[in-house]
Amino acid sequence: MRVYINGRFFPKEEAKISVFDHGLLYGDGVFEGIRCYKGVVFKLREHIDRLFESAHSLVLSIPLSKEKMIEAVLETVKVNRLKDAYIRVVVTRGEGDLGLDPYKCKHPTVIIIVDKIALYPPQMYKQGLEIITVPTIRNLPEALNPQIKSLNYLNNILAKIEAINAGYQEAIMLDSMGYIAECTGDNIFLVKKKELYTPPQCMGTLRGITRDTVLELASQLGIPVHEHVLTRHEMYISDEVFLTGTAAEIVPVVKVDGRVIGTGKPGEITLRLIEEFRKLVTREGIKVDYD
Repeated sequence: MRVYINGRFFPKEEAKISVFDHGLLYGDGVFEGIRCYKGVVFKLREHIDRLFESAHSLVLSIPLSKEKMIEAVLETVKVNRLKDAYIRVVVTRGEGDLGLDPYKCKHPTVIIIVDKIALYPPQMYKQGLEIITVPTIRNLPEALNPQIKSLNYLNNILAKIEAINAGYQEAIMLDSMGYIAECTGDNIFLVKKKELYTPPQCMGTLRGITRDTVLELASQLGIPVHEHVLTRHEMYISDEVFLTGTAAEIVPVVKVDGRVIGTGKPGEITLRLIEEFRKLVTREGIKVDYD
């Protein structure tokens, strides 16, 4: 594996940053997770647009243009000779001192990692996932807006710890009022009477690239879509539940907090969306030139 750091490629063992980098010291930075399918980097421009939006909100100046960042991502995939891969793009505030002042960090750090990922085992996509609600609530948007994909992921990690300690792989996080926000690493959808529902962005949800893709696919398939405030009761009595994310793609959920969802098997609309999503991933993106 070769890792991109500030315009150079390093073997994995030699890929290092300063211990004074504020990305390490304070989680001061942004990131994107991106997928490559059969040599096509899926929705790369959309991911880079979101990376720059997150950085802009943090007053973090990325030292590459969007086009140069896209080129760097494609080159990193090419150097690693991977056709199917997970790509992590990270931009930190850069090296500073032990104080909080971000303006003392003069040179942001850009890191691009290309590797394999398998968030859930293959049988989960056929059998469905069981998840729970955990006590840790989603950050208030007024405290740390979830639209910013920052390196500070402790809120999600604490919820993930609670899920794992209870014997589950994923967990639902509620907002401060008890409404469904999202999972620790995925957006959440439910289906009721053949209509699709998902929490709106104002509920503390990240506007996921896969989430938006599912909304587009549903519209094309004639499935009514609602961005709506959702309670756990509405989820318990839904016909289908599924999660979406770059790493997870679309994964069915068959049980929530011990309640069986629908028939207890992946539902018709979920399976249809999975099928259409898998057709799409090699059509909407930028192809890597491996020559």
